[in-house]
Amino acid sequence: MDDWWYRNVVEPGKLPLLLALVSFVGSFLVTRTITRLIRAGKGPFRNIRTGDVHVHHVVPGIFLMLVGGFWAVAAGRHGAGPLYAAVIFGIGAGLVLDEFALILHLDDVYWSEQGRKSVEAVMLTAALVVLVLTGFTPLGVNELTPAERQNRAAFALNVGINCAFALIALFKGKLRTALMGMVVPFVALVGAVRLARPGSAWARRFYGRRPRARARAGLRAFRHDRRWAVPRRRLQDFIGGFSPQARPSPDPERPPPRRR
Repeated sequence: MDDWWYRNVVEPGKLPLLLALVSFVGSFLVTRTITRLIRAGKGPFRNIRTGDVHVHHVVPGIFLMLVGGFWAVAAGRHGAGPLYAAVIFGIGAGLVLDEFALILHLDDVYWSEQGRKSVEAVMLTAALVVLVLTGFTPLGVNELTPAERQNRAAFALNVGINCAFALIALFKGKLRTALMGMVVPFVALVGAVRLARPGSAWARRFYGRRPRARARAGLRAFRHDRRWAVPRRRLQDFIGGFSPQARPSPDPERPPPRRR
């Protein structure tokens, strides 16, 4: 076990990233627990106010991210400094992304429908970091042999191609697929070759004079959302503490109209 830990975590330099991930997830879970207790009126916790100003926890989160980020840059790769900086940065990132929806909408939408974007942002970030930790990106260890350099060049070419696919998937309105495709080979290819989501930049540019493509894209998006919307929202309710009663009830039997 010690040999595996050193070979796969310590030697490739992944320990700071692992600590950042753990502190990031822990910070988010602790923050959500406290905000749920405040909302329910339980426990000793209260909102922080300065006069009439409600100080959101994104404010100390930004401060901690700045401290952790600059400390990591100044500390280099050796010693315990990067480890402490990673923990501070992870805690700050958890506080900031817990209020991602507030930053996006410039409004206090923490418990509203738009507030679900914060939970989704945290889940996507944690998933991407886990993928990086499990070896989906090239991480150098000491000196490389010529054969290893050749392999790294091929890997870099593969990453470049995947980035192009990810950009196409992003233009097609498939953010999750694009993000995953940045680190997992050829995942973005699936989003790049399939129909774009209605309302995306790709659909507005290329489906304007193709009514059949617009109709197929709308029907496919409807079927996808009907299959995954309810499980995704239940997971968001469980993690984020949203009220299931406030959930709208879409009609799954009524697909979008087909255009001809």
